[in-house]
Amino acid sequence: MTGTRIAALGHYQPAKVLTNDDLAALVETSDEWISSRVGIRTRHMAGPEEPVDELAAHAAGKALAAAGLGPDDIDLVLVATSTAIDRSPNTAARVAARLGMTSPATMDLNVVCAGFTHALATADHAVRAGAARRALVVGADKMTEVTDWSDRTTCVLVGDGAGAAVVEAVEDGQEPGIGPVLWGSVPEMGHAVRIEGTPPRFAQEGQSVYRWATQQLPALARQVCERSGIRPEELAGVVLHQANLRIIEPLAAKIGAVNAIVARDVIESGNTSAASIPLALAKLVERGELPSGAPTLLFGFGGNLSYAGQVIRVP
Repeated sequence: MTGTRIAALGHYQPAKVLTNDDLAALVETSDEWISSRVGIRTRHMAGPEEPVDELAAHAAGKALAAAGLGPDDIDLVLVATSTAIDRSPNTAARVAARLGMTSPATMDLNVVCAGFTHALATADHAVRAGAARRALVVGADKMTEVTDWSDRTTCVLVGDGAGAAVVEAVEDGQEPGIGPVLWGSVPEMGHAVRIEGTPPRFAQEGQSVYRWATQQLPALARQVCERSGIRPEELAGVVLHQANLRIIEPLAAKIGAVNAIVARDVIESGNTSAASIPLALAKLVERGELPSGAPTLLFGFGGNLSYAGQVIRVP
């Protein structure tokens, strides 16, 4: 048994930007209405020629380059997504093919907005157990493809993008860079966030999610810190699922992360589901806002009211 760490990160967003004013031309809404309720100002939108696996491959390629690795250095590819339209080949296999990998294990994980933190824990476990040497973990979603653009309660929320991390074993004597996961779900509240139907469409019960998140998540996030042996006030960063700024800011305060930089990428990216945490984290690192080794809480929550979190050390 050994520990693991995140060796490098990468992120990608489509070029097209959709503003609140753009949305006001489609449905009855306004920049003031959207900003005051969810904090979102812009979001990125992929075109019909940009499938989820392309978004994922862009982010994954950047993570590999940042780690100084090639395609054959990876033997496990995990992609967290809930918006891939095709069942087979899965998104992970398509990402591996795009990157020119030869024989990795490839798996998709569908835990919606908590997908990346579930996939990161799965990669950590696989490397610790000796089932993989190095893993590529990607969160990628094309939420705009499963959105009803006539529904102003949901179309103002979503964006597209991808974020990726390279996970590898730490050297002997080094402290692990990925802490123990705390994960679970609230199955009886599976109706609160849904992507259902033919064609599939995103829907949610916003007030139910808001109440659950603000009331239940602070205690869960503190448990994550306890499992990693760190006090909330020692956190340098907090990267929660980027669903709603009105959820993120109170949650960070209730956790007790008084000295942490709190990711607010939702303002410019909207809710990108499984992409939101690695996308926000990679941007913080790229801008130098979180230094190497900084203890940072990751916590995803969403569909099925599933949740997963861990404390990581920034690469």
